[in-house]
Order: sequence, then structure tokens, then C-alpha cells
Amino acid sequence: MNLVAGVDSSTQSCKVVVLDAESGELVRSGRASHPDGTEVHPDEWWRALSEAFDDAGGLANVSALSVGGQQHGMVLLDREGNVVRPALLWNDTRSAGSAEDLTAEVGAEDFAQRTGLVPVASFTITKIRWIRDHEPESMAKVAAVALPHDWLTWRLRGYGPAGSSPLGPDLDELTTDRSDASGTGYWSPLTGRYDLDLFKLAFGQDAREASGGSATAAPGVVVVPRVLGPGETAGRVHPACFGGTSASSAVEGGIVLGVGAGDNAAAALGLGAKPGDVVVSVGTSGTVFAVDSSPGHDASGTVAGFADASGEYLPIAVTLNAARVLSSVAAVLDVDFDELSRLALEAEPGSGGVVLVPYFEGERTPNLPHAKASFHGLSIASTTRPNIARAAIEGMLCGLAGGLDALRDQGVRAERLLLIGGAVQNPAVQRIAAQVFDLPVVVPSPGEYVARGAAVQAAWALAGFRPDWPVAVDATPEPDFRASIGQNYRKASVRVDTDA
Repeated sequence: MNLVAGVDSSTQSCKVVVLDAESGELVRSGRASHPDGTEVHPDEWWRALSEAFDDAGGLANVSALSVGGQQHGMVLLDREGNVVRPALLWNDTRSAGSAEDLTAEVGAEDFAQRTGLVPVASFTITKIRWIRDHEPESMAKVAAVALPHDWLTWRLRGYGPAGSSPLGPDLDELTTDRSDASGTGYWSPLTGRYDLDLFKLAFGQDAREASGGSATAAPGVVVVPRVLGPGETAGRVHPACFGGTSASSAVEGGIVLGVGAGDNAAAALGLGAKPGDVVVSVGTSGTVFAVDSSPGHDASGTVAGFADASGEYLPIAVTLNAARVLSSVAAVLDVDFDELSRLALEAEPGSGGVVLVPYFEGERTPNLPHAKASFHGLSIASTTRPNIARAAIEGMLCGLAGGLDALRDQGVRAERLLLIGGAVQNPAVQRIAAQVFDLPVVVPSPGEYVARGAAVQAAWALAGFRPDWPVAVDATPEPDFRASIGQNYRKASVRVDTDA
């Protein structure tokens, strides 16, 4: 059996799946935790990667692997390959002011035209500006800027700090892929090239793309990773990169390394998403993304026009309030998720006129960072536990439907909705989704789709073609679109938008 492995190095943990390269069936898996926080030293990712490989039984008989990773995290390296400071993660918001400054300096329309996005605190370019303005001592040491999956791939190939890695600190061997590069804010999905003028505007220094050789950068010129295309090979795992761990014995033949990807793009690969598919992921936050054949740009900043990992594009909208909406309301009702589902299904569609606008943590789609959640339409008759439970699910899903509307406003074709995330195993969420969304809803079986997508890349790099693995489906709720649910939600949310 020919095996491939996929890695999901996410904010919370590192997951590894080992799959049959021909069928895509899971053979074994492992995981390890990352530290909490919005800034983490990358050495913690390396530790967790080794532990997750061990937990998966090592990499014996694995022929190829690839790394999917959390997007936007800023990894700064000096000329000796050392990490300059802990990485600022996507969820570190200290650079919100830097995002506003960059947008004012360039203009939202120009930024969107050049990069497909408008800066918010998540994106790497804003963190680079923050370092320039607040940590000049760190800035003076920076010789390269990479992303989490870039750094892990580089380390797997044997590169790293001088004296503690097999091949040393060759920064010109840093690589990335188009999906992760497109989340930096200084790479263009339209041209397929870095916008180095934007990098210089943010950091105050010139940059150049890594050459893939041993070129020597001029003093003050920062290296950014070389962008590889879909299906390409980043290199091979170095047999000594894990030292004495059990994984080291598995890599002596030199496992082929795929290019890697940002997490949402990897999930799209793992789901086999194609143009016409929209993926709605219900996690701590919510994401709505689609595979599209054309690059887009949205000057409002609601939709980020990323590239995907297959050669297409990945427009995406994000909501800050998703599964936490359900856990918050369940806590108020003093019930678990199963009871919340039972209560919600006792109520009629529309929750008796009760609407929850779920901006518990502010909101990003629409952009209302200081808004709060609110119930609307409460009367003596309508204030029941079933209506409150159902309004929570309807409100969460209507917020995500707003992301779908934003994608459609950008011309994205939407024919089928793939609903993923732990919360979507709730029967009420599935049934109500078929009433909120005016698309056929498919609920794939629970799985590590980011890691699975990375395994797709591994198989692609190994065989030279993208595999077409089947995706198991748990549910296909009967279409039952109720336009009134969204209409009532929009009326209530407009009042919140006005007040916020």
C-alpha cells in the first residue's frame, strides 16, 4: 500500500493523517497540542509536529507528505535562521491600527485591485507594519518573513538555525504556495507575483523572492518565500530533521514534500470542492468560501479574494460568531447541545418572530467590531425556550448566509453548499440550514479536511496528478428554503447596524 501524509498545523493543535494514496482512505492519525495565545514561538509547532507524527505511529512506508497551516502568522527570521520573536498569529489584533494606516495610505480600492483584499488585523502585512512601528530592535534583525506552513516545510527539508539543523540557514530555500501567499497582503492573485512595493511600504525595507539557490541578499533586503505552483514538489524530508524521535527512522528514504497550503485552501482540496461549490465552516468563528475560476476584489473588505491550492481562486468571507453562539445560548438555557437541538426543533421556522442578531464578539461580516448581540421580536407569547433555542441557530446561520450573499455580490457561482465543522453534526443545525440557505445542503462526514487536503497535495506531488478521492457524506437535508427567516433577520440586523 502506497501511503501519503497530510499535516494540519492549526492555531490550537497539529493533526496528522496517513492515507492510502490510491483510495484516500484513512490508515492512521495523530495529534498534539499547541500553546494557547495569539503569539507563539514556532519551535512549539515543530515540537507538536514531531509529537503528532509519533502519535500517528511514525511515517513508516509514507512516500509523500505536505503541510497545511494556519494562515497569516508572521514568522521573522534573522540571517542565521533564528526566529527573531514569537510569531504573531492571525487572531492577534494589536495591528488593527496598522491596518487602518495602510488602507489610508494606499486606498481600499487600490489595495483590493492589487492584492484581492483590504487590510484587517489578521493579514501579515499589518503585522509587519506593527513590528516596524513598535519593535525597531526586532525589525533590525529581520532577514526573511515567512508563514507557518512555509517555516515548517523549510525545517522538514533540513534547513534552520545554524548549528542546530542539518543544512543550516539557507533563506533562499524558503518556499510557499499561492494560497498562503495570497493571505499576506503583498502578493497578487491576479498577477501571480509579489507586490514588493506594498511590502516596502509596510516594513520600510526592500524585499526579494527567494531564488531557490544560495544567492546572497544585499544588506537590508528581506527574503520572502518562493511561490510554487499546484502539484509541485518543495523538496524532500531530510532524514536527520527529527533527531532521535521515532519519526526519524521513517524518513531515511527521503519523503517527497508537497508545496503546502493555507488552511482554508487545504480544506477545499480535502473536500474536493470545485467551481459552483460553497463551503460553510462552523467553528469558533465562521467562514464562507468558494472555489471560483476568476480572481476577485472587494473594496469593502468583506470578501478577501484569495488564491486556492488548485490553480483557481478562493473568495472568502468570515464571521466572528459561529459555534460560540450556540454554546452561549445553551448555557443561558442550562442545556447541552443535544437538548438545544431538541428544543429548537419544537419551534416553528422563524422562531415565532424571535430573532437573535448574534454579534456577541462584534462582527466582521458586516464590519461592526464594537456591536453586541441582541434579541428582537420578543413578546409574552413568543418568549419560550424553544423559540430562543431556534433563534440562536437561525441567527448563527443567517450571519453565515450574509457571507454567502457577499460572495454572490462578487459574482461567485453558488450551486451547492458543503456544511462542515463540529457544530453541524447537530440535527437542528442541519435541518435549519436547509431552510436558511437557498442551495442544496450537503453535510460531509466529520473529518480533518485541512490535513486531508494537504495529503491530496502530497499524492499530487508524488504521482504528478491530483487524486479524485471520494468524500463520505453524513446528511443531505431535504431542501426547505424559508425566505421569511432571512427577511426577518435582515430587518433586525439593519437596526443593529444603524445603532452600532
